Amino acid sequence: MSRKMKENFWKAVMLTCTAITCAILVLIIGYVLLQGVKGLSINFLTTSPSYLSGNIGILPDIMNTVYLLVVALVILIPLGVGAAVYLSEYARNYRLIKTIDYAAEILSGIPSIIYGLVGMLFFCQFMNMQTTILAGALTLVVMNLPTIMRTTRESLLSVPMGLREGAYGLGASKWRVVRTIVIPECLDGIITGAILSAGRILGESAALLFTAGFAHTLHGFFDGVTSSGATLTVALYVYAKEQGEFQVAFSIAVILLVLAVVVNLSAEGVKTYFSKKKEV
Repeated sequence: MSRKMKENFWKAVMLTCTAITCAILVLIIGYVLLQGVKGLSINFLTTSPSYLSGNIGILPDIMNTVYLLVVALVILIPLGVGAAVYLSEYARNYRLIKTIDYAAEILSGIPSIIYGLVGMLFFCQFMNMQTTILAGALTLVVMNLPTIMRTTRESLLSVPMGLREGAYGLGASKWRVVRTIVIPECLDGIITGAILSAGRILGESAALLFTAGFAHTLHGFFDGVTSSGATLTVALYVYAKEQGEFQVAFSIAVILLVLAVVVNLSAEGVKTYFSKKKEV
């Protein structure tokens, strides 16, 4: 075969792979939308389920998802960013850094169902939290901590060393350099990592099956955090697997697809905004 024929052949192979990938994506999204959109309504989104009247509403599941996300991010972001700053700016023991990096890599590859099992044994039973939104949030904090640590650390390491040296030359302290130079310079990477972690939290179900519970009861924030509650992903599982309500499950899937798109667009928007700001 001539060189041109080989190039055309491999170009056709790559184009076919791309077309198959796009077709699978369109097929999944199209099928979920086709099945789920017809079940969406104001009543469905703004009411609680009532088994006596036969009404099915997912407002408690939406609020439980919001509670879980807020609690998890409030704990996760300071822990992850703080650990990444220490490893990048303060730690000097090379073996310690490599050990923590290796441990983070292993933790990020553990299946989420194992996190759920450990969270149930530690948070729900040993810490006596029972199956609550708080126990589920803490489990997701442990699960997502390696991810936000890694993304934040990569952002910190991308800051030019010359900026640090210039600040030190002007007499700035270590913490002042980190606070006023390093973190603002890589803030886009930190925020992007936090948004992607939020997307993973929104889409998690396996770990929450063991730790957060299945209740569809509407509570306020503080009562909801300390009570059992089903998030949208857990509710999807319950309605599809336990109750056979596939129409409801597909409608919840549409909401989750919309949230996934919003999360990814937010991450891209933050990245674009800060990139333009740096250019200016």
